[in-house]
Amino acid sequence: MAAYIVRRLLLVFPTILGVTLLVAAILRMLPGDVVDIMVSESGGALDPAQLRHELGLDQGFHEFYWNWLTGIFRGDFGDLFRGKRPVIEEIKNRFPNTLELGLFSLLIAVVVAVPIGIVSAIRQDRPVDYVSRSFAIAALSLPAFWIATLAVVFAPRLTGKSFPLFYKPFWEDPWANIQHIWAPALILGLAGSGSLLRLTRSQMLEVLRQDYIRTAWSKGLRERVVVLRHALKNALIPVVTLIGLAIPNIVGGSVVMESIFVIPGMGQFLMRSLMEREYLAVLAINFILAVVIVFANLIVDLTYAYLDPRVRLAGG
Repeated sequence: MAAYIVRRLLLVFPTILGVTLLVAAILRMLPGDVVDIMVSESGGALDPAQLRHELGLDQGFHEFYWNWLTGIFRGDFGDLFRGKRPVIEEIKNRFPNTLELGLFSLLIAVVVAVPIGIVSAIRQDRPVDYVSRSFAIAALSLPAFWIATLAVVFAPRLTGKSFPLFYKPFWEDPWANIQHIWAPALILGLAGSGSLLRLTRSQMLEVLRQDYIRTAWSKGLRERVVVLRHALKNALIPVVTLIGLAIPNIVGGSVVMESIFVIPGMGQFLMRSLMEREYLAVLAINFILAVVIVFANLIVDLTYAYLDPRVRLAGG
């Protein structure tokens, strides 16, 4: 088990390095930069060459990336080109909001999908099974951003109340925070529950057909004991993997949700930084998100190893 953990940890740094290198290369290939935008806004009053030198954008790609990477190890994410505010300050203010939305969405997806998938498998080809499968197909088919747009447009007409426009952190005003975040979290969570529900159902059906489960039934054990004690642990092994794979989708979905529901999170900051060509901010955001996703998947792998002893044996 220890060797397996070490191997997985050794893959963390190359993965994060590769992500940031790819993002930096794509950013440098985008047409235009912040200098072009600032010169255009000034009506040509600024000198492009001088401004590009002051911002460090006249460096070659390798020098630019190396300076940014070494700054990361010093805890320096650089400053925004506009206003010269430290990027890390913006991240500190926004990351908790994105983390709250992502965790809430993931919790909703798991709480909805896993129990319904289990019940659907146990009651195969019964009304509850047909309803759950229809729900899963709808969750997979309907884009989250489309549902969010409909909610923002029609909610005021149906309820007489619109969604809050001013976000309040949970530690400042818990009730206002919940009122603001429940809708995007619910939409993201339900959108992510479709594939999770289908996998949970299919895995439970496969496990329930195994010989050792038939033996448990023949011994006269109660349904709850058979399902929870004997079948569920084995059925959840692929489900845990899919939960880990769903994290990047939820992170990506939060970019759209934060823009639609006016949540000052990392996704909204990323969109604004891309529009304004704030290279250092985009790199920092992708670095943070890559770290979160890589370590979340590491936790999923360790959970998988706990559920399936064969992984630990393979890892030494």
